[in-house]
Amino acid sequence: MNDSVMSVVAIFLAAVLMFVFPLMSTADRSDDIAQQAVQTATTEFVDNIRSTGKITQSAYDSFANVIAGTGNAYDIELEVQILDDNARKKTAQATASKVGENSYYTEYTSQIQEQMDKNDGVYVLKEGDIVSCTVRNSSETMSQMLKNFFYQVTGNNSYNISGQHAGIVTVNGN
Repeated sequence: MNDSVMSVVAIFLAAVLMFVFPLMSTADRSDDIAQQAVQTATTEFVDNIRSTGKITQSAYDSFANVIAGTGNAYDIELEVQILDDNARKKTAQATASKVGENSYYTEYTSQIQEQMDKNDGVYVLKEGDIVSCTVRNSSETMSQMLKNFFYQVTGNNSYNISGQHAGIVTVNGN
C-alpha cells in the first residue's frame, strides 16, 4: 500500500514537472514577445506623432489594431502637454531683463478623442508640445493566470505587458 501511494505521488510530480513548468515557460515567453511588440508599436506611434505634428484617428486606430494583434486587450493613455501660447513671456515679478519659464497645460485621452471627433479625425500639435503614450494590458494573460494559480503573487490590478514612450514634437502639424 505504501509503495502504491509513493508511485501515485511520483507520477503526479513527474506530470507537474513535464507539463506545467514548460507551459509556464512558454507563457512567459509569449508575454515577452507581446511586450516587445507593444513597446515597438508605441515607440513608432509616438515618433510618428512627433515628426508629423498631429495625431490622426487612422494612425490611432492602426496603432490599436497592431497592439491588439498580440491577443490581449490594452488600455491606451495619451497625454499631450501643450506649450502655452504666451511661452517665455516676461514676468512682472522679476527684473525686466529676465524671461519667464515655459508653461504647459495638459490634455488627456478623452479630450484628445473629443478634439479628433470635432476636427475630422485630426488633433493638431505645434513644435515644442510634449506627447506621451502609455499602454498596459487590461486582460489577464496565460502567464498571469498560471502565476496566480501557483504562486499567488500577482494581484488583480497587475499587468505584465506595457509600453511607454514620450517626446517633444519637432514640427508644426498644419
